[in-house]
Amino acid sequence: MPAWVEHMRFPVSAMLAVCFAAAALGGCGSESSGPDVLTAPIHVVRTSDGTVAYRELGSGPALLLIAGADATMDGWPPSFVDALAAHHTVVVFDNAGVGRTSAVSAPALLSITAMASQTSALISALRLRRPAVLGWSMGGMIAQALAISHPAQVSLLILAATAVGTGKAVPLPPYATVSGLSPAKVVAKLFPKNQAAAVRAYLNAIQQYPGFYQVSAATFHSQYLAAERWLAGQDAAGRLVGDIRVPTLVAEGTADQFIATVNGRLLAGSVPGAKLLLFADAGHAFLFQDAARFIRAVETFMG
Repeated sequence: MPAWVEHMRFPVSAMLAVCFAAAALGGCGSESSGPDVLTAPIHVVRTSDGTVAYRELGSGPALLLIAGADATMDGWPPSFVDALAAHHTVVVFDNAGVGRTSAVSAPALLSITAMASQTSALISALRLRRPAVLGWSMGGMIAQALAISHPAQVSLLILAATAVGTGKAVPLPPYATVSGLSPAKVVAKLFPKNQAAAVRAYLNAIQQYPGFYQVSAATFHSQYLAAERWLAGQDAAGRLVGDIRVPTLVAEGTADQFIATVNGRLLAGSVPGAKLLLFADAGHAFLFQDAARFIRAVETFMG
């Protein structure tokens, strides 16, 4: 466990409060009688685009979760994953160059489209057919590129705290202002300043994963540049967002410090028939800050 997470531990009384909050989302760790991502082993599968590390749990229609930049598959709070796995076969995985997942061999520069191609290869290798796809932040960009470049592999999209790739989006914060922060401070910026309890709950949740690990600085830099090029309209797939033909839900926090809320509105207006859901007083991690409401919305949208 990294030192920055160790320092964010909080006392038993606070931990119990987190467990009570998590009970509505499937329990707190080992106390859950349903799916438990903490006991789901990490598998590594060989695909046509390198090896990909993943966890799979639950049963029912497939739901693929795509993480954002600077996040591993351990960035999804266990109660969040377990709640979704109560009705779905949930697959979480590491993006290119993270953990035990291979870096993409081409092109030389990492791109959103290249990561989408590797995600497509994972879907094929696991025979997921046409999963629903939930992408958070950069993961939402990858999800868009996947639906554009591999439409037969996606049944519906849930795009959380992300942006369109047409060149009209508000840019990301300067890389130096993000990379210069400690990991704990980066996590704090995922939530509004008045949501300190949500920050502590999130950190406590992800530290439960055995062997918790992080993205390397070099990989994060490559991911940031790929996302930056996507927003600038320099990734061909991003300019074809109007070609998406699957049901799409766009969700955004109104106090997002990384992806401006206007980007969510622009994205929803660019995907034919997309629905927009805004979370007040919620940041980039609104889907964890207001997990119960978000998961209800996801379940309703997926039918």
